[in-house]
Amino acid sequence: MNVDEKINEYILVMEGITKIYDNGFVANKNIDLRVKKGEIHALIGENGAGKSTLMKVLFGQEQPEEGQIIYKGEPVSITNPLKALELGIGMVHQHFMLVPSLTVAENMVLGIEPKKRGLFDFDQAVKLTKEISHKYKLPIDPLAKVMDLPVGFKQRVEILKILLRGVDVLILDEPTAVLTPQETEELFVQLRELKKNGFTIIFISHKLNEIMALCDRVTILRDGRVTGIDDVENLNEKQISRMMVGRDVMLTIDKTAAKPKEKILEVKNLHYVDQYGKHVVKNVSFSVRKGEILGVAGVEGNGQREISNLISGLEGFQLGEILYKGNSVVNKSIRNLREQNISHISEDRMTFGTVSDATIEENLVSDRFYKKEFNKYWLFNNNYIKKHVNDLIKQYNVKCDSKDALIKTLSGGNMQKVVVAREFSLKPELVIANQPTRGIDVGSSEFIRNKLVDLRDDGAAVLLISADLTEIIEVSDSIAVMCEGQIVAYLNNQVHVSEEELGEYMLGLKVQTPQEIEKVMHYEES
Repeated sequence: MNVDEKINEYILVMEGITKIYDNGFVANKNIDLRVKKGEIHALIGENGAGKSTLMKVLFGQEQPEEGQIIYKGEPVSITNPLKALELGIGMVHQHFMLVPSLTVAENMVLGIEPKKRGLFDFDQAVKLTKEISHKYKLPIDPLAKVMDLPVGFKQRVEILKILLRGVDVLILDEPTAVLTPQETEELFVQLRELKKNGFTIIFISHKLNEIMALCDRVTILRDGRVTGIDDVENLNEKQISRMMVGRDVMLTIDKTAAKPKEKILEVKNLHYVDQYGKHVVKNVSFSVRKGEILGVAGVEGNGQREISNLISGLEGFQLGEILYKGNSVVNKSIRNLREQNISHISEDRMTFGTVSDATIEENLVSDRFYKKEFNKYWLFNNNYIKKHVNDLIKQYNVKCDSKDALIKTLSGGNMQKVVVAREFSLKPELVIANQPTRGIDVGSSEFIRNKLVDLRDDGAAVLLISADLTEIIEVSDSIAVMCEGQIVAYLNNQVHVSEEELGEYMLGLKVQTPQEIEKVMHYEES
């Protein structure tokens, strides 16, 4: 068989793709990707390995310096996302690109709105939504507002939006990042059905168990190069993680039992109503002690973000009590909270965690530049700052050209390491960690999770909010589960908790009584 015949086995071939950014960073180095028609093909690698860049090239968001794309046997030039969609290549991004206040039908046709007498034809939008959802067995209410949908259904709208535009190849970027195990399994059923209908799916995920369960073949990247291509059935999780990271990765956290001391954070009868008038947090109470990690599990949008933001001072306070070391922190400034040794990892590292147009150095000292040791007379103590920053970069294994690089040039995982380095080097007594490893690779996740356990062992109280149930179970000592703004279960993690059980509580299929919740809380405090 000659080379051309081999290429024709594939619906998509990316050959010799090299992408170099303006700062000289080589994101992709002569990468080959071959995807067969009708398969689910996994693309994995550490943050910074080149996955996102490669998919941006495929979707027309970036142009490569070298290489070619062959689609359905023909060389193609994909100059922008509209050209990709025109060819039949669609992408569902990790962060939903939906308008919450619009209906499902309105979101479905954004950019391709049907018209009647020159005006938007809403009835036709509803009809198109019903037809496409029925065709692919993905039922959805066209009249529902997106803001009222569960996360799993928002994901469904995103997929249907792309299918409506007539694609053959579907790129899914971290599609299960905010789903429960039950919602993930439902998504997998849908993806297998799409595969039966002849669709080709490129599946980007850091969750190795999902790749093993769903995908047919896998391409593994490290440092911008391909380190492995194989059928998934020929590999196991350890082999894949080794090819990703270049070393063996501990897939479980090795930690001793917690030895909690006095309460450091108390939240009492907390309420919060959002800008849409929705009662997002309803009478929530819990406490966190020194030397323990309390995990908060829940489907995204059930009040976890608001609780994190209220404690850390990012949201205006409404009703209830938040006590730190017995004193109210309500309406305290963020600097005041930080000076009391409270650290906060925001779920949104781009908006609240970093200043994207600032350097790594500037981000690392942004919360401490005014302190005495960082200043000399009326000027910055540059020698001290340089040593401090370089020590943090080394200690937290941030991969970068120098401390003077803009933080926006880093991969997601290395950007998160900068945030973690700043927050953990504060020597905090209370850590609020909201989605600390979202969207980052197994190596960086392992590093951050172990750091959280180290802080706990050094006596800090840790409030861990995460949609990653593996993380919640591996890292937490106790687990509070939220559903519809309330704590619906409180579990001691010394007795092994399964992801399926957590998922049932998160979806409201199971609920503890207030007496059961109180019983576990009081037992742990005694």
